[in-house]
Amino acid sequence: MDATIALGERGRGRTAPNPNVGCIIVKDGEAIGRGWTQPSGRPHAEAEALAEAGEAARGATVYVTLEPCAHESPRGPACADLLAAAAPARVVIATGDPDSRTDGAGVARLRAAGIAVDCGARRDAAEASMAGFFSRVRRGRPFVTLKLAMSIDGKIALPSGESKWITGEDARAHVHLERARADMILVGRGTYEADAPKLDVRLPGLEDRAPRRALLTRGEAVEGWTCLSSPDEIFALADVNDLLVEGGSGAATAFLAADLIDRLIVYRAPVLIGEGKSSVGWIGLESLAEAHGRWRLSDARPLGADRLEVYERTR
Repeated sequence: MDATIALGERGRGRTAPNPNVGCIIVKDGEAIGRGWTQPSGRPHAEAEALAEAGEAARGATVYVTLEPCAHESPRGPACADLLAAAAPARVVIATGDPDSRTDGAGVARLRAAGIAVDCGARRDAAEASMAGFFSRVRRGRPFVTLKLAMSIDGKIALPSGESKWITGEDARAHVHLERARADMILVGRGTYEADAPKLDVRLPGLEDRAPRRALLTRGEAVEGWTCLSSPDEIFALADVNDLLVEGGSGAATAFLAADLIDRLIVYRAPVLIGEGKSSVGWIGLESLAEAHGRWRLSDARPLGADRLEVYERTR
C-alpha cells in the first residue's frame, strides 16, 4: 500500500476536483498493473492499472488508496464496475470515499460481485496523501499550505524590503517541488507589486506543473490571476484541492487570522536580521495559552545550510 500511495502522489496537484488515487495490481507476487489518476482527473487510477494488467487481473489482488467510485459519470465508467468485470480475487482499500455518491457503495458493489474486500490499510497515510480532496469534500475548501522563508529570528526581509535570497538553493528547489504539488498558488498584492512573481516550477522535468495563480487583493483584478478579496473566498474554489499560500506577510497573516492554514512549511536560514519585516503580523491571539497546542511538528530536516520544519494544524 505504501507503493500505491507513492503512485498516487504523482498526480497530486493535477487531478482536481478528483482525488489523486494510486492503484497496483499484484498476482503471484509480482505487480502486473500500475496506475494513478491522470491530469484533469481521468482516467482514474484503477482504469489505468486494469488496462496494463489486462486479462491477468482475474484472480489477482488489487491495492487502491481510495474506495473505487460507484457513481455514473459522462467522463468514464465507474471503477467499481470495471473491477467487478475484471474479477480480481481481492481488493485492498486504504480509505473510504467521503463523496456521498460513492461512500460505501463502491465496497458494496465489489462484494456483491463476489470479490473479497479489505479496508483500512494505511488509512492515515492515504488520507494525508489526498488531503486536498478530503478537505474539499469534508470542509468545502482546499487544503491550505502556508510557506514561510525566514531568518533565525523570524524575519522575511530587511527594513529596506530586500528579501532575495534569505534561503539557499536547496530550500528554493524544495519550494518549487511544493509548487508542483499544488493546484493553485496565492500571493498578496504587496508581493505581486514588489516582485512580479512568475510562480512557475523551475525543476527539470516538472516545468509543466506550474499551478494556477491567485492574488489576495481588494484592488483591481489582474488578467491571468484568480483574485480573492478575502481568505474566506477559498470556499468558492470548487476545482482546487491543494492551495499553496506563498507570500507575503499580509497574505500569511490574513490566512492565519482566519484559521485557514492546515499545514505550515518553514524554511529557516542560518542568518540573523534583527530589525526587519516580520513573517506574520497580528493573528488575533489574546494570550500565550491560545497559541499552545495549535501546531504539531510533522517533519524537520536540513536543506543545505537551511532547515525545513513542517507543522500540521491540530483541529
